[in-house]
Amino acid sequence: MASSFFKEERVAFTNMVKAFEDQLAYGQAATLFDELTPAEMVYTRDRVWVDTPMIGSSYDGFDQTSNFDGLTELVVPASVGFHKASPKVLSSKNLRNERAMTRWMDSAKAKLASDVNAAVRRRVALEAAIFTKRTVAPTGFDDLAVSQAQMDEIGVPVDDRVAFIGTRAAIGMASNLASRQTMNGVNLSAYEKTKLIDIANYEVYRDDQPIRLAAAAGGATTVNGANQYWEPAAFTTEPDGEQVNRDNRYSQLVVTAAAIASVKQGDAFTIAGVNAMHRISKQDTGQLQTFRVIAVNTSTNTLTIAPAIISNGGATIAGREYQNVTATPANGATITWLNTTTAEINPFFSRRSVLLLPGSFKVDAGDGWSVMKATTPVLGLPITYTRQGNINDLSLKARVDIDFGTALLAPDQAGVVMFNQA
Repeated sequence: MASSFFKEERVAFTNMVKAFEDQLAYGQAATLFDELTPAEMVYTRDRVWVDTPMIGSSYDGFDQTSNFDGLTELVVPASVGFHKASPKVLSSKNLRNERAMTRWMDSAKAKLASDVNAAVRRRVALEAAIFTKRTVAPTGFDDLAVSQAQMDEIGVPVDDRVAFIGTRAAIGMASNLASRQTMNGVNLSAYEKTKLIDIANYEVYRDDQPIRLAAAAGGATTVNGANQYWEPAAFTTEPDGEQVNRDNRYSQLVVTAAAIASVKQGDAFTIAGVNAMHRISKQDTGQLQTFRVIAVNTSTNTLTIAPAIISNGGATIAGREYQNVTATPANGATITWLNTTTAEINPFFSRRSVLLLPGSFKVDAGDGWSVMKATTPVLGLPITYTRQGNINDLSLKARVDIDFGTALLAPDQAGVVMFNQA
């Protein structure tokens, strides 16, 4: 029969679960997706398809006889792909010490919460399509006002936007705010606590572990081949007639690059002649669309990029409704790299575009170990504490586990700011 837990273990685990979400800055900024039960996730292999924002169309006049068309429901895949554990060997002496147990649980909480934050951070930082290039050091309002304009002009909803600014960049922003004439209210808070107010429709948070992105090293790069566009569709049809969901977030771009092997995930660029377009009205923003490299195939000189280049090349209803750029890249069009100096990535995004998926797994006390399970109060992330004794030396192995996934549903509803770019 499995042994019962010591009081010290129960108290430490309970306190850890209660406080776990306090450290989830990125996790709490994402949208929770928990619509499937563990049993349902078994049959999907922890992978689900989630619907993306739908874009409609409209036509002039009363007679709409020729304008009735099919409904295009686009979906993207999301999976529970992370399992993190914090394991320890504890002696029977350790278990007498409530303080030692509490300290270990606190350290496990800090690391596992950091793992969740890191997964969400990395998803947005390296896949978000909007790139705000700042050639100056952080100054405050202007830094995020530019990204606000980029979001507004393509029709990203103005509510529920968040931004994460690296600690050193935040110091620069707070310094600018604190230097204003009046030393009261938010100015005083900026001076005393390096506190940032919400800026340009963003809830702003400091990020103590921003990812650093090296300068792009692809060299002179051009588009290699005409008619490279993506035609969105809800599904593809297999040779046997089966319809399979299709991911429309990315497309392929064949290029001629001086140093294709040096192009990496996260590199940002624009393509000459390809402007961003308001996603609903289809108005030309007058600004080049920014793209991010998701993957590189060096053998074919092909980049997987976000967002997909949807330029209405095929003139389908889906192509018209989801068009996001003004033109298909011309053969030989120049690609301009934007991340020209190694620096920290500061993400911003619409909450609805980023998902956090609680995972699940089963451990049973009847299998020879002791198990405690709980879910965090708000996000419902499952946390499991498991231990098993060793009669040889009266020690025991203990571990804290968490299971989760992340997804970026709409790369063009998220972006990054990089400062001091040449």
